[in-house]
Amino acid sequence: MSNQNKTETIVEFKLPKMGESITEGTILNWLVNEGDAFEEGDILVEVGTDKVDNEVPAPFSGILVEKKYEAKDVVKIGEGIAVLRKASPQTPLRRKGERRVSPTEASPPRGDGRGAFDERGEVSPQRGDVRGAFFYSPLVENIARDYHISYEELARIPASGANDRLRKSDIFKYIEDGRPAQFTQPAPTPSQGFQVPDLKFDKGTGKRIEMDRMRQMIADHMVYSKHVSPHVTAYVEADMTNMVNWRNEHKTEFQERTGEKLSFTPLFIQAVTKAIQDFPKINSSMDENHIIVKDDINIGMATALPSGNLIVPVIKNSDKKDLEQLVKVVNSLAAKARENKLSSDDTKDSTFTISNVGTFGSLMGTPIINQPEAAILATGIIKKRAEVIEKEDGDSIEIRSMMYLSLSFDHRIVDGFLAGSFLRRIADYLEDY
Repeated sequence: MSNQNKTETIVEFKLPKMGESITEGTILNWLVNEGDAFEEGDILVEVGTDKVDNEVPAPFSGILVEKKYEAKDVVKIGEGIAVLRKASPQTPLRRKGERRVSPTEASPPRGDGRGAFDERGEVSPQRGDVRGAFFYSPLVENIARDYHISYEELARIPASGANDRLRKSDIFKYIEDGRPAQFTQPAPTPSQGFQVPDLKFDKGTGKRIEMDRMRQMIADHMVYSKHVSPHVTAYVEADMTNMVNWRNEHKTEFQERTGEKLSFTPLFIQAVTKAIQDFPKINSSMDENHIIVKDDINIGMATALPSGNLIVPVIKNSDKKDLEQLVKVVNSLAAKARENKLSSDDTKDSTFTISNVGTFGSLMGTPIINQPEAAILATGIIKKRAEVIEKEDGDSIEIRSMMYLSLSFDHRIVDGFLAGSFLRRIADYLEDY
């Protein structure tokens, strides 16, 4: 047996699980060629699903021996997509770029004749062509279906992805711009009438910073939410004096007894959970012509990462946790977020989200709904000011700790009466703490 066989192992690389309801994915782009070496954690392949695009990292260091599927192939979750050679620490590896597959080694191009193939065997899109000359991820196709956009119209949308691939942000920007090419013919002439103007905006000069993948996904998610949900925002003001005084009196004893710091976030979650129990329709989502009122109450808390990006860890079954349990879970998730140690399970299945904009000194905010939820709450800064207090023996002016609450809700699911009643109920629970 050779020394190489003793130190290296052939492993089948399978398409990993990407969510509870995901059964298949589409290969979007291989980032490592056959014969290339890679390190553990390097991104080997990009895979698209009907929800998000995913980067799949290498589970160990080694060499990509064989790709079983090419870009555009649809693969079942758990199916082998490549053969990898796992290398021992003593095995020297060629890094990416030291060997590339030549055009003669590459698989022969596959197509239906409607699109031109380049030297890599990939489709080169041509304006005016339709489905045969373009590849669209399942997510893009679902969005196009929702907005009744044909393949002909998709072919006219400027694409910013690799190899001219159309991304979510491209299609949403096109929709936001009013779908200027909706009625444009493949080869328009001046005699055919009005031409869509090619507007050139001056975006200014300065340092150009490329958005990282998480920021791109956040941007896509926010734009999608604004397009799919008619946002309405309601506001109330809560007198937080009782809660502030209670926390100040008990936070030291609480930490000594439990070992956990008592912040306002678990107190907010407790009040929101009680209000959801009073108004369960807030805890819902839309599925075509049906409203799904959720059985579980899972509260997401928008959290800033060290990179400046935003993530939403989730407190599962908040209605089944007492205050000490809520504090422990909130502190644990916040610590994981700061250390970039959140798992996929920590950030899924939220049914309602809270964004504490007061942490950054904001008086109030108008948050964007975290799809597919029906509403999101923003809590502002707690600020002392003089307030007129009504009493039986007359009015008085007192110094009170006040906070604004704002609720953005999906008007397809929630009407103003329900939203206002729910928001007022949260304020009542905070004030009567």
